[in-house]
Amino acid sequence: MTKAFQDHHQERKIVMTTLHIGMIGLGKMGMNLVQNMRDRGIAVTAYDLNTAARTQVAAYGATAVDSLAALVQALTPPRIVWLMVPAGTPTEQSIETLTGLLSPDDILIDGGNSFYKDSRRRAAALSAQGIHFFDAGTSGGMAGARRDGNFMIGGEEDVFPRIAALFQAIAAPDGYLFTGPAGSGHYLKMVHNGIEYGMMQAIGEGFEVLAKSEYDYDNAAVAKMWNHGSVIRGWLMGLAENAFTADPNLTAIKGVMHSSGEGAWTVEEAIRLHVPTPAISAALMARYRSEAPDAMSGKVVAALRNQFGGHAVDHQ
Repeated sequence: MTKAFQDHHQERKIVMTTLHIGMIGLGKMGMNLVQNMRDRGIAVTAYDLNTAARTQVAAYGATAVDSLAALVQALTPPRIVWLMVPAGTPTEQSIETLTGLLSPDDILIDGGNSFYKDSRRRAAALSAQGIHFFDAGTSGGMAGARRDGNFMIGGEEDVFPRIAALFQAIAAPDGYLFTGPAGSGHYLKMVHNGIEYGMMQAIGEGFEVLAKSEYDYDNAAVAKMWNHGSVIRGWLMGLAENAFTADPNLTAIKGVMHSSGEGAWTVEEAIRLHVPTPAISAALMARYRSEAPDAMSGKVVAALRNQFGGHAVDHQ
């Protein structure tokens, strides 16, 4: 353990004794964030619709409550509330309810993957009530939420110092950034996820070439070797090694790649700005294609080739 790492964690223990956070949403990310906060000495009051999740979080030293009203009541003003629920309707409904419960000068952090324009709109609406809104793009997956996360935070610059210690505590060294006005945090996370799409697609395509080659590669060994000193080393390659170690050819899973929206938003924004993003766009299209293995587009092309050239088609 380096001295810098020790100093960083010692600082985190010192500054956390007075923080009390309200955490809403105890899924994969929210539950790990609570554990991260509790490890740093941060008091947490937590709420989730799921009773089992509330029971589980209490085991980590957090106080579980059974309603948003109870959560707000448990916090001393000015409050800090962290929302960690799915983007879209769950976030919208939660913020609508919280708007009627929070007080002027309270802080609401949205740590989910909301669309940046929604975050700007919500910040404006909450500001009219005197409530400070921060959009905190959260990266690092479940492991990062649990320890040494990565956070991109937009909001009011003069209010941010009130929550800077929180992010210093739960982030990796140099792993958080105040990015500017409301919306900028989720915008940066959107582009981050677009880049992630392209990186993962490139790794997947590389291993597919290996799988189709004449050579019998050990995928886990290849990923491990690539992750030690090569140009393409990194966390994703380490995760590839883990996956191949558990299932050498990934035969237990289907090649269906779901998407949660950020890749599409990145491509849409690139189109709006006239920025060519062929790698990210192709990765997004590959995900859509994977969801329809017997797609109409393939059928049409096969039928046309058969019609004009008599080329063979495969029948059901």
